[in-house]
Amino acid sequence: MQTDIFAEAPPATTQPSAPAAPGQLRVIKRNGTVVGYDDNKIALAISKAFLAIEGSAAANSSRIHETVAQLTTLVSATFKRRMPSGGMVHIEEIQDQVELALMRSGEQKIARAYVLYRDERARARDVDMPSATKHHPTLHVLKADGSRHLLDLGRLEALVSNACEGLSGVEPQAIVEDTLRNLYDGAAEADINNVLVMCARVMIEQEPNYTYVTARLLLDHLRSEGLSFMGIAELASQAEMSQYYPQALPVYITRGIELELLDPALASYDMARLGAALKPERDFQFTYLGLQTLYDRYFLHSNDIRFELPQIFFMRVAMGLAMQETGDREARVIEFYDLMSSFDYMASTPTLFNAGTLRPQLSSCYLTTIPDDLHGIYGSIQDNAMLSKWAGGLGNDWTPVRALGAYIKGTNGKSQGVVPFLKVANDTAVAVNQGGKRKGAVCAYLETWHLDIEEFVELRKNTGDDRRRTHDMNTANWVPDLFMKRVFDGGEWTLFSPSDVPDLHDLYGKAFEQRYTEYERQCDNGQMRLFKRIQAKDLWRKMLSMLFETGHPWITFKDVCNLRSPQQHVGVVHSSNLCTEITLNTSKDEIAVCNLGSVNLVNHVSETGLDQAKLRRTVRTAVRMLDNVIDINYYAVEAARTSNMRHRPVGMGIMGFQDALYKQKLAYASDDAVTFADRSMEAISYYAIEASSELAGERGRYSTFDGSLWSRGVLPIDSLWALAEHRGAEYVEVDFSQTLDWATLREQVKTVGMRNSNVMAIAPTATISNICGVSQSIEPTYQNLYVKSNLSGEFTVVNPYLVHELKARGLWDPVMVNDLKYYEGSVQKLERIPADMKAIYATAFEIEPRWLVDAGSRRQKWIDQAQSLNLYLAEASGKKLDITYRMAWYRGLKTTYYLRAIGATAAEKSTVSDGALNAVKAQIEDMVVAAPVPLACSIDNPDCEACQ
Repeated sequence: MQTDIFAEAPPATTQPSAPAAPGQLRVIKRNGTVVGYDDNKIALAISKAFLAIEGSAAANSSRIHETVAQLTTLVSATFKRRMPSGGMVHIEEIQDQVELALMRSGEQKIARAYVLYRDERARARDVDMPSATKHHPTLHVLKADGSRHLLDLGRLEALVSNACEGLSGVEPQAIVEDTLRNLYDGAAEADINNVLVMCARVMIEQEPNYTYVTARLLLDHLRSEGLSFMGIAELASQAEMSQYYPQALPVYITRGIELELLDPALASYDMARLGAALKPERDFQFTYLGLQTLYDRYFLHSNDIRFELPQIFFMRVAMGLAMQETGDREARVIEFYDLMSSFDYMASTPTLFNAGTLRPQLSSCYLTTIPDDLHGIYGSIQDNAMLSKWAGGLGNDWTPVRALGAYIKGTNGKSQGVVPFLKVANDTAVAVNQGGKRKGAVCAYLETWHLDIEEFVELRKNTGDDRRRTHDMNTANWVPDLFMKRVFDGGEWTLFSPSDVPDLHDLYGKAFEQRYTEYERQCDNGQMRLFKRIQAKDLWRKMLSMLFETGHPWITFKDVCNLRSPQQHVGVVHSSNLCTEITLNTSKDEIAVCNLGSVNLVNHVSETGLDQAKLRRTVRTAVRMLDNVIDINYYAVEAARTSNMRHRPVGMGIMGFQDALYKQKLAYASDDAVTFADRSMEAISYYAIEASSELAGERGRYSTFDGSLWSRGVLPIDSLWALAEHRGAEYVEVDFSQTLDWATLREQVKTVGMRNSNVMAIAPTATISNICGVSQSIEPTYQNLYVKSNLSGEFTVVNPYLVHELKARGLWDPVMVNDLKYYEGSVQKLERIPADMKAIYATAFEIEPRWLVDAGSRRQKWIDQAQSLNLYLAEASGKKLDITYRMAWYRGLKTTYYLRAIGATAAEKSTVSDGALNAVKAQIEDMVVAAPVPLACSIDNPDCEACQ
């Protein structure tokens, strides 16, 4: 049967095609030409597949005609969804989707015939290819100057061979042959690397090691681009980089300064010493996704030419972070470089973007409190714009702004409430897009007693008055314990305007409860005019209903953030940040700032557990780097400088938690994994506090140390008792176990002090974990095989731990690949997979959320700030959401982040009608019936990368 979707043109007549118009999908054929995407050709191919199996009767079957139309729409929708702005897709990828669509629709017989035919045609193409083309091709390439030369097959084969060196399961010759099939006579020399990369990357789903092959092939382009720009060499092999890297570093610094991209102070370093410290072999650590992400978004460029090479990139960041080191600065630079280039630790995205540049805005998060006056509100929005411009993620506390209907003395009128101002803040975040590197991002927080809370929770709805909607802004509830107690006890809840109860904003714990109940008495006595009484459970249901429908507002808890804050003596934590892991004081005079980075946990774990000695070394250097950020940082707003210099907070987190479990053969949903979360965070907490205390001995304490919990010898694990005392036994269940010598550390902290008011926070690490090739933050595996889309493009992601274990057990074959595709990366329904592997390789939606909460609770006891904790629900229902979020509060979590639900993924395959959505919402409001969450949050949203 003839089922090629796009007919092949003879190579002799092939000409380079024009680039695709914006928004247009284009198809790369096997001979390298590009043609327009055509639905009709897909329909034709599927129809012929049916005709080949079912005969001529299929031509007159209305069922088959309908099936063909549905499958064609499904295949096309996949690519249009992935590339809404247009782009290029290879013919093999289209045929993969046709094959997958046939299997998912239950047409196994047709799918099998289609697979066999594809295999038959591939073999025929190999036979038809002249042997001279295979081994001594007469293909010509066009150089940039227009001259025509024979393809250097020797270099191409050597390049591929070097890229495959030391990797098991990869076949260099297969890449070479596939590349030759995709080239045409007269192809541009610059396009050869693109074809090589394309041919290698389609093999990733068959063998995870091809991701390293693809990255190494991409390196050839990087080397050529960077070294040519610097005038060092036009072409270079990776082996030659031991010679070229030391030469390139001083040239790079000089050119970067001339282009006004780098700080001239970098030229004062000993370039020969730093150049000799560069490790070219570490270029081979990158996965394709990691290297492509760096290339697209991080490397310095001039006129769109990237002249920053991977190891020089890490050296530039290290040099920028050591600018104010005293003594042997070069030794510190090399120490910092070694830590990052080994992937043992990675600085946050703003630090990687801007270290060593003329505007070193290195901090990740900014938290502000919005005052209740027009000048202050618009001044805060201007602050948002300035901070966002230089890649900062924002958390705004809007609670002080008076509610709708509140009296305005100056105009003798009534307030329009907080929502119109939130709309302005939303549009400001869209307008200021961080220099085109990523979208501006902000999260608005409002306390649950605010009179505008019911409208606030609806801000992300797709219906209603669009002037009172904020489609681009994240939102979060700032929930006091008293509200949760009323929910548990079935009590009433009273909403106020902050202009009538201004002190509630700065109160927490028992003081808040006493004052709040006093205001309720005033309402009862007629002393308070503007208020509203509702059932606490009704508001809770509405909060969960909106979380269900829109993924917002997130649920965060005010009292635990304040009761466990080391800085209670100098202020109040009024909100968290963009990603809910930062819990720092804010006021009208101080914008809280946090500086982030993450330890790569898997690099500190063996099959037998944690490498404590290595972990301690890593943490000590990491804390020093983070502390340096505070002094080097560019502050776009003076209130941010004031706060950061007074308190010097940093937030060291972790990533690769799931990889660390795989390495130890532990299932995420297990008591052993919860214990590992506890013990690993205990060690990190101990070493981070120890490192900050040692820095205090070297550099001095932070200025507000006296009076802090630290100064009283109260460490994060100790502050847990304050929470238990405040809530009472019936409202809290936390674990107090510990294994290290905390008594000695307490005395050291009391005696020597702390350099930083806060030292730990677990951020999402959405991009830096991609750079390091590990799982994000503390996240479970999303799927074992899927396509990841971000601002750098589309990438096949396959779980290498699963594949390598399947190979070891003799279970990895093409059928297994197709089965994983069919079941969307899940192994649970595959009978061939042993039970122990099903437990270890369960994916995020196959893990009960209680395990996520339990592990989060064990970590939280050691952390002085918070953690970005996503919750995954496979079968969301009102009852399950209610139990999950109550449990998060009950177990002492400070914050939660996105609600991720099966519906968010399933929404890619089908459209949920408004009627169905409304019916589901009604069910959740009754808290009884299970239903999917259709529109929670994209699992892979590039907008969520603002923290890291």
